[in-house]
Amino acid sequence: MPDAIFAHPRLAPVYDAFDGSRYDLNAYRTIVKQLGARTVLDVGCGTGCLAHLLARDDITVIALDPAKASLEVARAKDGAAAVTWIHGDTSSLPPLDVDLAVMTGNAAQVFITDEDWAATLHSIRTALRRQGYFVFETRRPEAKAWEEWAAETRPVVLDVPGMGEVEQRREVTQIDLPLVSFRYTYTFASDGLRVTSDSTLRFRTRDEVEQSLQINGYRMLDVRDAPDRPGREYVFLAQRTN
Repeated sequence: MPDAIFAHPRLAPVYDAFDGSRYDLNAYRTIVKQLGARTVLDVGCGTGCLAHLLARDDITVIALDPAKASLEVARAKDGAAAVTWIHGDTSSLPPLDVDLAVMTGNAAQVFITDEDWAATLHSIRTALRRQGYFVFETRRPEAKAWEEWAAETRPVVLDVPGMGEVEQRREVTQIDLPLVSFRYTYTFASDGLRVTSDSTLRFRTRDEVEQSLQINGYRMLDVRDAPDRPGREYVFLAQRTN
């Protein structure tokens, strides 16, 4: 079940405003070009920011997300017809043969059990062509992002076009490493509606991620730093073994 921040019909339309400029996506566009990928599967595409960018680069994009409300936002954007949108998780994928699968925005951390993560890796591998690529990011546990989250208690208030003034508050609710839970609370000035969204992320070490990839039919090509978040993220480049 997707978190409310992605799935609630009032929260999905304000997600892009609070998420800000997606400079992180430039690194993925560069990787797509470096690998010569012409077909890309965007796993956990959310509101479609990367899918739209790649489609404008004349890349064939299949974008997948389990949150219907987020997909509705993505489909409402200009150029959405150039992308194939699929509502569901990786188990919902039809037969594919893509050059590259990507998972941005630390979506890999939402798979908190080893079983769910392994199932996702298997489904993505099946969607790749032989020796196709899988690229994704995850936060470095040693950077202790949760400490920064806990310290940032001030609300953020934005005037969102078409929605009016919206306040966002975040609080860390539980730290039980490798799991960290937090809650977003949104208040809409237009009608006073208050909506909360609870999330839990798993912080895997680099060794854990590399081992899981090897076990599930990938070989490591590279582990990079996220250029817009130096020292805070791992960007994994892996390849289907056969």
